[in-house]
Amino acid sequence: MTTNADVSTAASVLSVRNLVKRYAGQPVLSGIDLDVAEHEVVVLIGASGSGKSTLLRCVNLLEELDDGQVFLDGVDISDPRVDADVARRAMGVVFQAFNLFPHLSVVDNVTLAPRVVHGVSRELAEARALELLDRVGLANRARSYPDRLSGGQQQRVAIVRALAYDPRLLLFDEITSALDPELVGEVLALVRELAGQGRTILMATHEMGFARQVADRVCFLDGGVLVESGPPEQVLGDPVHERTRQFLRRIIDAGRL
Repeated sequence: MTTNADVSTAASVLSVRNLVKRYAGQPVLSGIDLDVAEHEVVVLIGASGSGKSTLLRCVNLLEELDDGQVFLDGVDISDPRVDADVARRAMGVVFQAFNLFPHLSVVDNVTLAPRVVHGVSRELAEARALELLDRVGLANRARSYPDRLSGGQQQRVAIVRALAYDPRLLLFDEITSALDPELVGEVLALVRELAGQGRTILMATHEMGFARQVADRVCFLDGGVLVESGPPEQVLGDPVHERTRQFLRRIIDAGRL
C-alpha cells in the first residue's frame, strides 16, 4: 500500500522523516519531518540553539543520525549502505564561515571540487567557474586570493563554489551572520537571484525580511522541534502557535522584522 508519506517522499527533492539527533544524550532534534519540493525555497528560522544548523548538517550527512531517515530524490541517503560522499555530491553547502582555501586563488577554490571529486577537466571547470564568477560580478577577481576580497565577496565566492557542479539541492547555513551589515545585502541579492532561477534551497537565516520576500515556506524550530510551518505571510504575519509569536515579538523588538 502507498501511503501519503510515501507519495510525498517520492515527489520531493528532499524528505526528512522523524529525524532525531542527540549530543551527550541530550536531544537537539526531536522527530523532525520536512519536505522540500523541486524549485522550492524553504527557510528555517528560530533562536540560536534551536537546531537549524544541526538539521542542515544532518541533511548533508555531516552528522550521524540517532534515528530517522533523509531521502534525496526518493533515495534513503541515511542508509549506512549508501556512500555518503556520493550523496553529498548532489548538495551544495555554504556555511557561516567562508571556508575558502587561503593558498588557492578564487578560480582554483571554485574548480577544486569539480576537478578532484567530479573528474571534470581543468579547462571545462575553469570555463564554468569564470561564467559563474562573471554572473556575480567577480570575474575580475578570479586570480585573486581570498585575503584580497571583502567578506561579502568571499561569501559570494563560497556560493559560486557550491554552484560549480550544479547541485540538486543548495543548503545555506546563516550565510550572512559573519558579515558586516553593509555586506549582507549583496549576498542576499545573490540568493534572491538563485531563488528566481528556480533553484531548490533549504536555508537557515535570521534575516526575517529576506525570508518574507524569498521563501515559499518558513519553518520555525524551537528546542529541536519543528513548531510551525507554512507560507511566510502566515508564519511571520499571523502565526498559529504562541511560541512562534513570542519569538517574532523578540525579533520585532530587536528591529529585525
